[in-house]
Amino acid sequence: MDASNALPNGWSEADNLGHGALKGIKVLDLSRILAGPTCTQLLGDLGAIVVKVENPNTGGDDTRQWGPPYVTDADGERSDLSAYFMAANRNKRSIALDIASAEGQAQIRRLAAEADILVENFKPGGLAKYGLDYASLRTAFPHLIYCSISGYGQTGPNRSKPGYDLMAQGYGGLMSLTGEPEGQPVKAGVGIADVMCGMYATIGILAALHHKTQTGEGQQIDLALVDAQVAWLINEGVAYLNTGEVPKRRGNEHPSIVPYGLYETSDAHVILAVGNDSQFRRFMEFLGLEGLAEDPRFATNPARLTHRDTLNDILIPALRRFTMDEVIGGMEARKVPAGPVQTLDRVFATDQVEARDMAIEMQSGAGPVKLLGNPLNFSRTPVTYRHAPPQCGAATDEILRAEDPFAET
Repeated sequence: MDASNALPNGWSEADNLGHGALKGIKVLDLSRILAGPTCTQLLGDLGAIVVKVENPNTGGDDTRQWGPPYVTDADGERSDLSAYFMAANRNKRSIALDIASAEGQAQIRRLAAEADILVENFKPGGLAKYGLDYASLRTAFPHLIYCSISGYGQTGPNRSKPGYDLMAQGYGGLMSLTGEPEGQPVKAGVGIADVMCGMYATIGILAALHHKTQTGEGQQIDLALVDAQVAWLINEGVAYLNTGEVPKRRGNEHPSIVPYGLYETSDAHVILAVGNDSQFRRFMEFLGLEGLAEDPRFATNPARLTHRDTLNDILIPALRRFTMDEVIGGMEARKVPAGPVQTLDRVFATDQVEARDMAIEMQSGAGPVKLLGNPLNFSRTPVTYRHAPPQCGAATDEILRAEDPFAET
């Protein structure tokens, strides 16, 4: 068993060997790329036993080829562990199975008989020809929680279209809200539609597990990338539904709060999040512009929204008189939210990231790997890091020959 080389603060090795809120829950992972693997990695971190099925004819999960960078061995030979793949495939063991073959299908059914949860992200209907869709399995395995993730869902006119994160950000409206007002629509810097879909999948699975505990009954969860992305349009989506007004891109500014955004100082950019009128008064005290807090155009947040451009015309040159550190220090002293825009080298050098165990190291079959930590902190059932991201098919013989294929050794 692979174990973390650097356990979180206060942990012993015993804490890392299979304890967790989902200890004993068995997950059969037929997903690939990001949304499904994000979900199953979260379940694994919580203690579930995850068996990842990969296609030996394609080299496994698509993201194994999404590099560089890759992990290399002591001789400099490239492994199939790309950074992209490793980001979502911790706490899993990989088996290589061709589900287009009768033998592969039989093995999947054997694993499904033992599993509590199956996660897949084939196109709707894609597993039916192999007899591995929910309709084919639910009679034989009524206990099984079957989570289906697709681009547009199992129903609707777009159900057969493929789904990728960029497509979901565009189709679901996020890109129309992101970017400078006069520039192009811009996607988020990471695959956030995929990640959020994976989180919704995890929530749905946990709810279905609770139902199963009460009734013994499994069910299908139908989840779409686009649906998940539409759901977290949050305030902008609800504002449109109630007004009919299509929101515009505002760059780093907030649609409902002013001042709230990115501002230039004399040496760097600074983030300001002035969330209420008392914070605005303290902000004006720092700038030496106390009179603005009493000006009817700026005294309240609704007034500041109306006069956003006029206020920014005053704030922008005023802030350029200070350094970033001066602004952040002054705001912290006055309990006004402010902070820097950090590059990743600075992020991972902070004592805050170290204190919260948000960067970990594990030993993989190809060598040591560094990964992002799980942000969940439990007082009784901490997350565990038991298996480094696996090489394709590394556990095939071990799992398929075992009497209990989900037994962790």
